[in-house]
Amino acid sequence: MEFNKEIHIRDYIQVILKRKNSAITFFTITVVVTIIAALTSSSIPMFTATTDVMIEKNNTVSLTGYRYAGYNYDPFFTTTQSHIISSAKVAKKVVDSLGSEKIYDSFFPKTEFEKSFLAGIKTWFSNLYTSAKKIIGIEQLSSIDLETNQNITGFASSEYVPPTKTEQIESAIRGGIIVMPVEQTKIVQISFSSTNPAIAMQVANSVAQAYIDVLLDMRMQTSNYSINWMKKKAESQREELEESEKDLHNYKKKYNIVTIEDRLTILPERLSSLSSKLTQAEAFRKELFAVYSQTLTNDYDILETIPSIADNASFNILNKETLLVEQNISDLSKKYGKKHPKMISARNKLKSLKIKKQQELKKASLIIKNKYLLAQSNEKKLSDMFNQAKFEAEQLSEKSIQLDILKRKVTTNKYLYDALIKSLKEKGLTEKNQLVNVWVLRKAELPMMPINTQKKKRNILLGIILGLFGGIGVAFFLEYLDNTARTPEDLEEKFDIPVIGTIELHKNKEETIVENFMKKPDSSIAEGFKSLRTSIFLSSADTPPKTLMITSVEKQDGKSSVSLCLAATMAQTDKNILLIDADMRRPTQHIASGLLNSFGLSSYLAGVTPKIKINKDCLKNLDIVTSGPIPPNPSELLHSAKFARMLDVIKTKYDVVIIDSPPITGVTDPIIISNQTEGVILVTSAGKTTYDKISKVIKQLEDVTAPMTGIILNKFNAKDSGYLYSNYGDYYYSSDE
Repeated sequence: MEFNKEIHIRDYIQVILKRKNSAITFFTITVVVTIIAALTSSSIPMFTATTDVMIEKNNTVSLTGYRYAGYNYDPFFTTTQSHIISSAKVAKKVVDSLGSEKIYDSFFPKTEFEKSFLAGIKTWFSNLYTSAKKIIGIEQLSSIDLETNQNITGFASSEYVPPTKTEQIESAIRGGIIVMPVEQTKIVQISFSSTNPAIAMQVANSVAQAYIDVLLDMRMQTSNYSINWMKKKAESQREELEESEKDLHNYKKKYNIVTIEDRLTILPERLSSLSSKLTQAEAFRKELFAVYSQTLTNDYDILETIPSIADNASFNILNKETLLVEQNISDLSKKYGKKHPKMISARNKLKSLKIKKQQELKKASLIIKNKYLLAQSNEKKLSDMFNQAKFEAEQLSEKSIQLDILKRKVTTNKYLYDALIKSLKEKGLTEKNQLVNVWVLRKAELPMMPINTQKKKRNILLGIILGLFGGIGVAFFLEYLDNTARTPEDLEEKFDIPVIGTIELHKNKEETIVENFMKKPDSSIAEGFKSLRTSIFLSSADTPPKTLMITSVEKQDGKSSVSLCLAATMAQTDKNILLIDADMRRPTQHIASGLLNSFGLSSYLAGVTPKIKINKDCLKNLDIVTSGPIPPNPSELLHSAKFARMLDVIKTKYDVVIIDSPPITGVTDPIIISNQTEGVILVTSAGKTTYDKISKVIKQLEDVTAPMTGIILNKFNAKDSGYLYSNYGDYYYSSDE
């Protein structure tokens, strides 16, 4: 069961203290690597010069009223200009302006600087690698392969042409130019670094000017190409315009196009009128057909329901007369019989009315039929007239389409020709206008201080900050991954079961916990068991449990050592204590107590011995029952009634009976024993037992309603668990020291 816990700052501090070793290790490695990298970096002083340049698109309106293409938003504009600044063309113009012979020595000085420590190590490893290849014959094999490859490809090492001084300087300038746009402005900073401050200043200023020159060259080259192309295109377009105008004139003359145009203006109106009338006639015919289709039936009752018949005046009169006669017959039937003259006369009159009614229905149906046939004939006439008009329109449309094609061709050619002439004139006037405007706002000045020293200090400071926050991050990451129980508070918060004791981690590998407990009664481990004894005696309001089962989540949690030391601690209070080793799978109590294990609990339960063998006074007031030989069926022996009777007898003779059972994980022995005891104590190992396993074990015990007394946190290290107070558990120090 978990509870929502309010997180305080001390919880974060506790996590950092718990993982302080990992955090300090990460911090130390990061800082050391940063310092080594900073101190072993190049010690040659480097100077950086920077010039500020404002770059924007040319938003000038052209002579035709349009803006240049640069007016549109371009998210890649700054990036494109940055690449142009650091391009080979700009570098070439810079070298041409400064002179390759004058500045070559400044870029590639003849004086060799002293090799750095890392460079020396690199050279040493390189020489060692070369020597090793020669010894094992790889060097000779590589030479043969190289000669073979050269013979196949036709290229030899002697054909390699080294770069010229100009090419070397251009490459160095391109690699050294740094273009940095200033955020939320149109300003771009162009920087260049060199060991010579004067060269850094000259190159930075020359790059800005070379960039302007390159933009102008690009614009002029594009404009010249455009003008030449438009001249050729305009001449070709003029010829096409003249040809299309001649074709239009000849077509109008051949087909008397004026008369056709007049007829084309009338036909659409006529077609529209006929189409509207045809639609109305078709709708009227469909309405009549719907009524007519209902009159085709011979059922007079259905004919009476047709609205156009039911609304007929004469038919309504017949209906009223029929209703009166039927009512009269109903009245007469109450006074006279069926053969009475009045009844016969009334029925004859009713029959006559029905015949007239049927005749009227047939007459009305015939009228509806005639109306339908007339509407059908009218619709056919209108359809014929519409088709005839449509045919005439199609005949004229063929000539009209060709006329429209010729007109459009003339209009398009004229528009293209006029646009080319206007663009050609505009290009001639604006060919020197830039699509990109560039202004040098601040020229580069002579740098006075090298940048290397500042970078080293900054890198070391960044390394310290990175190591600090990275170490804290590593601490919290490891804490997130850790799923083991480390503190009593964690166990109580997660499972709502009291932690009745903590046993300190015994770091001395030369002695066991039991040996430390026996030899040093005042040690912190012994005091931990005394505190555990007190917690058990106070665990019940009335009387403490007389039978206790001590188990663990898994093996190596130390439950057997805890069982023996707890039994010995309780015996120190002048109470008669019995320790039973019920772990008949991996028994250890006889080894820790120095007893023989020929006979024991398994011997008694299996019926080998009539009485259980109790080793008396192993310590003062402490008796021990060993496990005996390992049986093939320990679960069946513990589940027998004999084991229950044995406990009932034994607990009457001892104040407290402690049962050392196997770990719960994987076996059912502890579950069986828990039903025979008054208390169950679960031993967990700090930093080893996971919460998932503890939760599973507790659920198994709760399923059988085992009487849980509490949990013991064994191998507990207060300092490594991140307690804010470093003296946790140090109160008992005298014996250990």
